[in-house]
Amino acid sequence: MSLPGAAAAALSAPVGIDESVLVLGRISDDPKAHYEQLKPLLDYVVPRMRDVGIKEGRILMARDAQQMTSYLRRGRVDWVTETAGTGMQLQKRAGARPLLLTERGGVSRYHSVFFVRKDSGIDNLADLQGHSIAFQSTASTSAYIVPASALLDQGLNLEILLSPMDRPTPDSVGYVFARSELNIAAWVHKRLVDAGVFSSLDWGDPRRMPPAFRQDMKAIYQTPEYPRALEMVRSNLDPKVEARLREVLLQAADDPAAREAMTLFFRTTRFMPVDPASQQGLDRLRDGIGRVREQVE
Repeated sequence: MSLPGAAAAALSAPVGIDESVLVLGRISDDPKAHYEQLKPLLDYVVPRMRDVGIKEGRILMARDAQQMTSYLRRGRVDWVTETAGTGMQLQKRAGARPLLLTERGGVSRYHSVFFVRKDSGIDNLADLQGHSIAFQSTASTSAYIVPASALLDQGLNLEILLSPMDRPTPDSVGYVFARSELNIAAWVHKRLVDAGVFSSLDWGDPRRMPPAFRQDMKAIYQTPEYPRALEMVRSNLDPKVEARLREVLLQAADDPAAREAMTLFFRTTRFMPVDPASQQGLDRLRDGIGRVREQVE
């Protein structure tokens, strides 16, 4: 449940928090691996923020978005790096704000691709009624939140299935979670489900869509673009700290001292301001999350 702005701000007011410490947060199912990805960039950032009172950096992992929401509201986390979908959830639930876009591997925006077998007889989203689709997981922006919203926008009803072998009712689209992009592609190829969906990057990645599968597939719909990843900050972070963090991250791509740390930071190539096109994508994503949560979950 989202709170009014004033109530959310009051709830998130940090109590007994050391304001000389910058805390970087991440939702993680593998804290050790993520710590090793986050720590070098935090070590790069902290010395460059001493002029705004930052003397130390720490990392705090959360097991899920609900726990991270609690951390942000209580001021235990200052800065979060996340996918756009999760970032928008944190904005709705905790009042977190987008600080910058994160370009990974040279890509700052992407879209979702719906695909089927060429011999399926399915040519568009409307044709999916009465058929099944594989998503990845409820945490996925590109392989759940965005495509589920796109189906709802088409006026289609969504129905969760017990397994890939289960069938939907004739007036709905049945969905299952496949856990990985490769599973999504395999389930469609083996006809366990009628359709699959994941990001345009995965559609072009032979590790997620092997050539032996790809030759039998066709794309039937592409969503509008949305940001690949975001750096978020808590709602009541000191404006001087927020401004300096933004400045340091924007300059990092041009600093050779930051190169290795940025590569470890999920293959980040640069941080970018939130431009109007990306803001439109975030607005669509935030609205879509609301519809999916309300009508599906």
